[in-house]
Amino acid sequence: MMIFDFPSSDFSRKLSEKYGYDEFIIRRWERFFGREEAEKLVKAMESIPKYIRVNTIKADESGVIRRLEDRGFRLRETDVRFCYEVVEEPYSIGATPEYLMGYYYIMDKSSCIPPLALNPDAGEFVIDFAASPGGKTTMIAQLMDNRDKLLAIEGNRERIPALIDNLHRMGVLNTAVLHMNSAEFYRLGMKADKILLDAPCTGEGIIHKDPSRKISRGMEDIKFCSSLQTRMLESAIKSIGKDGIIVYSTCSLTPEENELVINEILNKYRIHLEEVGYGVPALTKIGNMKLDNELKKARRVYPHIHRCSGFFVAKIVKD
Repeated sequence: MMIFDFPSSDFSRKLSEKYGYDEFIIRRWERFFGREEAEKLVKAMESIPKYIRVNTIKADESGVIRRLEDRGFRLRETDVRFCYEVVEEPYSIGATPEYLMGYYYIMDKSSCIPPLALNPDAGEFVIDFAASPGGKTTMIAQLMDNRDKLLAIEGNRERIPALIDNLHRMGVLNTAVLHMNSAEFYRLGMKADKILLDAPCTGEGIIHKDPSRKISRGMEDIKFCSSLQTRMLESAIKSIGKDGIIVYSTCSLTPEENELVINEILNKYRIHLEEVGYGVPALTKIGNMKLDNELKKARRVYPHIHRCSGFFVAKIVKD
C-alpha cells in the first residue's frame, strides 16, 4: 500500500514547531483536510474533555449521575448514548467508589460509537477482535443485556489481565476471553453474527492522551499497521456468514489505515457498507486518487468538530 507524503510548506513547518509535532504529520493533515481545518484540529487536540460511559449492567443511569453530582462532579449529557462529559472534577473520576464498583467506565465519546454502530442484540454470537482493555467489550455486553455469547479476543498476553479485571469490575457474565491473533481466527471455522474490529493503529486520533505520538509515529508505522489491519479485517470477513456485520474502527486519522483499508476490501470481497450514525462522511478522494463511493457511508470523528478523540468507523455487511 502506498503511503502519502507531500512537500513541506511554511504553514506545516511553523505549526509543527509551535505544537511539537513531527512535520510529516502536519504536512499530511494540511493536504488531507486543508490549512484551516488542520490548524483547528491541532489546536483542539490540546484540550479534549474527559468522558465516562455509564454501565447499565450494574446501575441505573440517572442514579449514577446523581451520585457523582452529590460528590461534587459536574457532568453534561452528550449526543451519544450512555456517555457524559466530565465538566468539573473535584478529584479523579477514577477514584470514586462508583468507579471501583463498575458503575461507569472512563471512555472517550468517540470510543462509544463503534459498539453503538455494531448494535449487538441478545441472541447473537458477537466477537470483539481486539478486546483489551475492555471498554468496547463491556459496552457490547451492556448492549446485549449481558446475555448470550460474546467472545473477547486479545493477541497480546500482557494485556489480558486488564481486560479480565474490567470484565469483572463491570459485572460482565456473557463473555469468554481468548488469547489469539485475530488475523488467524478464521482458521477455527467459527461463524459469528457480528464482529467488532477496533484495530491496532498509529493512534493519531489520541495524541491528546499520549503526546509522544506527535513525534513517535512515521511512515513505517503506518505501513505496518495498515498491513495488520487488512489481515485482521479479512479474517473477520471470513468469520461471518451472509448478512453478517463487521464494524471496523481505528483511533487514527491516516487514510492508509482507514479509507484505503476499506477500499481494498470492497474491491476484493462481496460486501457493502451501511451508514454509521455519527460523525462526518469519510474521504472518497485523496489528492488525485478516487475511492469507492461506498466510503461516504463510513464516518470520521474529529477533535475540532466533535470535541473528542479522532476516530474512523465503517459498518460492513457481507453479501
